[in-house]
Amino acid sequence: MALKATVFKVQLQIADMERHYYQSHSLTLAQHPSENNERMMVRLLAFALNASDSLSFTKGLSAEDDEPELWDKSLSGDINLWVEFGQSDEKWLRKAAGRARQVQLFCYGGRSVPVWWKQNEQALQRYQNLSVLEISETSVAEMAKLVNRTMQLQCNISDGQIWLSDAEHSVLIEPLWLKKAG
Repeated sequence: MALKATVFKVQLQIADMERHYYQSHSLTLAQHPSENNERMMVRLLAFALNASDSLSFTKGLSAEDDEPELWDKSLSGDINLWVEFGQSDEKWLRKAAGRARQVQLFCYGGRSVPVWWKQNEQALQRYQNLSVLEISETSVAEMAKLVNRTMQLQCNISDGQIWLSDAEHSVLIEPLWLKKAG
């Protein structure tokens, strides 16, 4: 019998001073049995940084081969934003860059990220619509401490810093931009 996803309910209040976006979102996150809390929280962080009315999670690790885990699709079906997680291979990112207006890759994993970046940087530089962010191992571990089946989180974004907080804890996240689109 296959293991089922664990469901998390999230009330996320976003104050993004950089984009002038101030909104509350009620989210349901499905955590695949093979997904850890750290990865799930990086997905939630990516949502907060790109939040809009049309941004949505797909089936995640259970998604079709031609879908990202998080995307922003227009009403006409065009993909405005394709978001990936981890240390994707160049072939997959090339496919994403060809299908979407913007692609973001959120890398995490501590010391393995610089090794992966060194191996892939030259190939990825040619994709003008690709941004690559590294989230530090410390930040990811601290975000994972916020995990509960029901979460009420506040996310404040300003001057390249992100504060993710619940009623008891606050986590400072300072993404390192390895590559910016454009």
